[in-house]
Amino acid sequence: MIEFRVNGESRTVEADPDTPLLYVLRNDLGLLGARFGCGLGLCGACFVHVDGHPVPSCDTPIWSIEGRAVTTVEGLTPHPVQQALLDEQAAQCGYCVTGIVMTAAALLAREPHPTAPAVAAALDRHLCRCGAQQRMVRAVVKAGEGDD
Repeated sequence: MIEFRVNGESRTVEADPDTPLLYVLRNDLGLLGARFGCGLGLCGACFVHVDGHPVPSCDTPIWSIEGRAVTTVEGLTPHPVQQALLDEQAAQCGYCVTGIVMTAAALLAREPHPTAPAVAAALDRHLCRCGAQQRMVRAVVKAGEGDD
């Protein structure tokens, strides 16, 4: 049995300790926001927050989150970066977007007004096959500007 918090709720799951967090979130807890992309932690589609830090849930074993706090995109909603992505029409197919939202939200939490280069560097681990990266960078910068 592994105990941890997900989106503010205490949860206990029975799973092999080496089961990827992504599988537990999707299959056991019904949280479908994090997506399976590469399965190697390289594409960014599966990112969630663990204790406030973005991590690839596809290669994070469930044993490593015992007693920790996990936030998925479902627990983040609503967030200014989500509205900014909509306003800037930054998402195309949307497959990568939930992971990008999670990384962008963590960036804005530690750096409320990031520059475009800082956003681009933070999102560097995320693969967007549609080529919408520049629109996403603009959207995250906009989210950091607030209501200006």
